[in-house]
Amino acid sequence: MKKMQNDNKLLHELTIGTVTLKNNLILAPMAGVTDLPFRLLCKEQGAGLVCMEMVSAKAIYYNNKNTEELLEIHPGERPASLQLFGSDADIISEMAKKIEDRPFEILDFNMGCPVPKVVNNGEGSALMKNPKLAEEILRKMVKAVKKPVTVKIRKGFDEANINAVEMAKIAEDCGVAAIAVHGRTREQYYAGEADWDIIAKVKQAVKIPVIGNGDVTDGASAKALIEQTGCDGVMIGRAVRGNPWIFREVAHFLETGEQMAKPSYGELRETILRHGKMELELKGEYTAVREMRKHIAWYTTGYPNSAALRRHINEMESFDDLQEAVSRIFSE
Repeated sequence: MKKMQNDNKLLHELTIGTVTLKNNLILAPMAGVTDLPFRLLCKEQGAGLVCMEMVSAKAIYYNNKNTEELLEIHPGERPASLQLFGSDADIISEMAKKIEDRPFEILDFNMGCPVPKVVNNGEGSALMKNPKLAEEILRKMVKAVKKPVTVKIRKGFDEANINAVEMAKIAEDCGVAAIAVHGRTREQYYAGEADWDIIAKVKQAVKIPVIGNGDVTDGASAKALIEQTGCDGVMIGRAVRGNPWIFREVAHFLETGEQMAKPSYGELRETILRHGKMELELKGEYTAVREMRKHIAWYTTGYPNSAALRRHINEMESFDDLQEAVSRIFSE
């Protein structure tokens, strides 16, 4: 195993269990965003690890036909982290074992999703309220598989129940290889400022790698998060939507202290079209065009002509329409 380079460097290799990442910049798992095409784009731009959309352990158990697409992994995106969610410890551990031969490097468990339909099932961030069940799930997962198991948590469920440190200690005791901490409670969703102090407290409380998450939007904020919390890695979520280049920009800033220029019109155009073609190949024209509507809205935020393009894209039915509009509006 390669040894981590200079520990004082902001950008460095990161070892999670038996897996060594080329750098400590990680794409957060986001439902409806981090599908295979988008993960490939982020990997090409320098992400050290890409995380897949969360997958229901019960859906795997019941052979849900839509789940197979979520589990697809391309050689070009590896190393990849596959994320499960659920609340039945036996089903989760059994499904972890069932899928272990798939080509992912790290198995993550979701204890951070704030969406009501997940929380109301006692899953996702609802488990922040149930340390005993969380411990049972993590212990059984770690025992079931040989690959490293990680966990994503929040600051707590609400301000009256801030227990990220307790949960991190439980995870470490269960044999979890690393922990990602989002500095917001479930009740906050994504509002307000992330509490980086809680990330620092978790870092001080455990010996396993701690990955900080929340409010990283550029190189300067990534640097501040590392320096303020001592975290071993940076997980980037919402700021990557429409911006896979954030990984190369953050890496460049952490190494040089300099800001990179935004992508040119040409690069923006080519990336959107390539993203769309990958969606087309994977999901077919009907779904691909509709999936690309939200991505194009994110890609073009802040650019001239973006409002006109968004109005147009929402009326598009074919991939030819999409190509024509993007090529026309973002011609150099």
